[in-house]
Amino acid sequence: MNIVAIFHSYKFTHFADDNIEKTQKPEKLTLSGRMKALLFGVNNPRPENKIEPAVDYEDIELQSNRKIDCWYLNKDHSAKTDTVKGTIIICHGYGGEKSSMLDKAMVFDSLKFNSLLIDFMGSGGSEGYTTTIGFKEAEQVKTAYVYLQTKGVKNIYLFGTSMGAVAIMKAIKDYNLKPKAIILECPFGTMYQTVAARFKNMNVPTFPMAGLLVFWGGIQNGFWAFGHNPINYAKTIACPTLLLYGEQDKNVSRQEIDSILANLAGEKVLNTYKLAGHENYLTKYKPEWTQDIANFLKGK
Repeated sequence: MNIVAIFHSYKFTHFADDNIEKTQKPEKLTLSGRMKALLFGVNNPRPENKIEPAVDYEDIELQSNRKIDCWYLNKDHSAKTDTVKGTIIICHGYGGEKSSMLDKAMVFDSLKFNSLLIDFMGSGGSEGYTTTIGFKEAEQVKTAYVYLQTKGVKNIYLFGTSMGAVAIMKAIKDYNLKPKAIILECPFGTMYQTVAARFKNMNVPTFPMAGLLVFWGGIQNGFWAFGHNPINYAKTIACPTLLLYGEQDKNVSRQEIDSILANLAGEKVLNTYKLAGHENYLTKYKPEWTQDIANFLKGK
């Protein structure tokens, strides 16, 4: 079981290179293909940006614990600088990249906010093939935040979905960041819970393999993964926080969201979407999502 867990945890935290195809869904695999996936894990292709912004932007490379690539959608150079309310650092989820967040950046643009979209390590234009599900990505959030500070940006906000939300929470805890406000979509409660949820979704018992995957995944990437605990990170967050959640989410439970909400130390708001799962909320709830964001950011 340990040998199997080592293979699976490696595949979970390391994206495949261009020469390796993504593992198909189980129902499409042959018997030998299913056995291979069961024993050696699932291949996830390295996330690559699929589109570029339709508005003017700067492509910026920053040196963090890895080199990270960012898009800065900045209207400050225009004649309407007095209408810009601030800048939002946008953080994608697991298996995502910054181009997948452009639809949300355009909503922020309509609300008169600039955006700085990050490719976390292992994704898009950034360095490497590795992801740590928000642990080491937290330093990359800090790097982007400091970059904006050096540019003289005063009103800095943080927005993240899933893994990106967790990276934001850890960055605030570890580096004492002071954003004006943060918006968190479906952050998981603990590393163990998010791994266990994936076993439950496949109708596979969580014990003992979920724990083994968490253990070996942390060992392979140089950190104690059982200590990756956003529920505890929330206790250090005193800035205004908007928490968003899809009530049909099978990857993050309502109990995890409620625990995070209870631990947030500052002003906090929870908005939920009845028919949404662990997905882009703009797909089913764009008007509601936009209004929730506008209401929260008003006056902040």
